[in-house]
Amino acid sequence: MGIAERRQREKEQRKTEIADAAERLFFSRSYEDVSMEDIAREVELNKATIYLYFKNKEALFATIVLRGIGILEAKYRECMEKEVPGIAKVTLMGRAYYRFSQEHPEYLRLIHFYGSERFSRENPYTAEIGKGYGTCRRMLADAVREGIDDGTIRADLDPFLTSMYLMTSFMGILSMEHRWTLVIEAEGFSYDRFADEFFRFIMPAISSGEGSQDIGDLAEPEERKRS
Repeated sequence: MGIAERRQREKEQRKTEIADAAERLFFSRSYEDVSMEDIAREVELNKATIYLYFKNKEALFATIVLRGIGILEAKYRECMEKEVPGIAKVTLMGRAYYRFSQEHPEYLRLIHFYGSERFSRENPYTAEIGKGYGTCRRMLADAVREGIDDGTIRADLDPFLTSMYLMTSFMGILSMEHRWTLVIEAEGFSYDRFADEFFRFIMPAISSGEGSQDIGDLAEPEERKRS
């Protein structure tokens, strides 16, 4: 390994260490309660060194958001690789989004927070984050298109619009205010049951009626126990 290559490797390692330290803090506190000084102390560097790797706190926060979107994108790709009908892939993607929210709740919280208007649209990370979410949405549209082609999804639906309806519905359920969770629980239902029932509610709306029997067979084991 040459000197230049070793230095580049050390630089990337240091950048990762800074991002890891920032992630720990952003996961445990709100965005406003984390400062660059806090991050520098966490990683045991001076603040000036942090700025050599990240322009500001927003850039660091966005880096962590991109990690979360990368995990979600990988889950969606796994769904697309399944040898199942298009409507089943759509269902699997919805369930994958839900699993992501349960396995990585802090990433989901940061992703939704970054979607607020407080962050600069001129930040280069903003376009990258939008591209990541766009990739997920396009995979969902591809699944809808496959369903139309294989006859399991209604042919009169537009893949783009349908993917947008589904994606925003997923996001709305997973970012629901706590007061609505309390309303659901007061009626004797768990939040898990509420999220799982979404698929029974929405899938008939897009199904052609062909191959819909396959959807129930794709439920995760823990979801079968709740049903």
